[in-house]
Amino acid sequence: MLTADVLQSLLNHAKEDGLLQLLILCQHNQDFPILQYADDTLIFMEACDSQLFELKRLLQVFSVSTGLKVNYSKSTLVPINVDDQRTNALAQSFGCEVGSFPFTYLGLPLGVNKPKVIDCLPLVKKCEQRLSATSAFLLQAGRLEVTNSIFTALPMYFMSTFKLHKTVVKQIDKYRKHYLWRGSDINARSAPKAAWELVRLSKKEGGLGVLNLETHNDALLLKNLHNFFNRQDIPWVHLIWESYYNDGSLPSSSKRKGSFWWRDKISLSKHFFMMATRNI
Repeated sequence: MLTADVLQSLLNHAKEDGLLQLLILCQHNQDFPILQYADDTLIFMEACDSQLFELKRLLQVFSVSTGLKVNYSKSTLVPINVDDQRTNALAQSFGCEVGSFPFTYLGLPLGVNKPKVIDCLPLVKKCEQRLSATSAFLLQAGRLEVTNSIFTALPMYFMSTFKLHKTVVKQIDKYRKHYLWRGSDINARSAPKAAWELVRLSKKEGGLGVLNLETHNDALLLKNLHNFFNRQDIPWVHLIWESYYNDGSLPSSSKRKGSFWWRDKISLSKHFFMMATRNI
């Protein structure tokens, strides 16, 4: 945490001295945009030679101050609306490779477009690997518990951020069904003992209580609308209010604005208003 504050402070001072420029001016926060988690760092800045040289100088100061070395050979420059020739020149000046969207950060595919099915393959493969690694000696009750606690839990992190593609949900459900009825043997072909629609019902309704991934995905995404409409002190909440609704208007599912990420969230606004209370 202390070393992260050092880099943030260096960038902020450079911004105040006019050596670095903010990409987006936000009223709520004037910090230079940077995301840091462990040894993964994202810095957002203009495609400007002078600013890039200043950043490299600051990283060298940071390295000397903290003893943490920056591995430029493992760093990438990912352009947004910058032509290839300029991108290659900037990357060569900085001493790093040129990257592209989508790229993985903290296990999630980040990009300007909605993740495709192929971008979710690591998640699908993780479920497949867990299928073969799970004990083959559990009884039916044990397999039900594993289905709920492991196979259903694996995509939770992804579903808290993105709307899962129907094809991905179908494939994960395939692994959940297979393990529940056939165990860890991927070649087993025994027939299921109940319809999947019945299995996903709650136990009070006569089902087995296996979560419906699509419904749970929507429920997890609705938390973002809760944060948004309650104007929680979160950077993305402030950014969207200032960028799209600073005239006092409210979001509408019929007039969606912004990135694919926000459009997916606002498409659930009708469901949110059905369960939320409003204080006027």
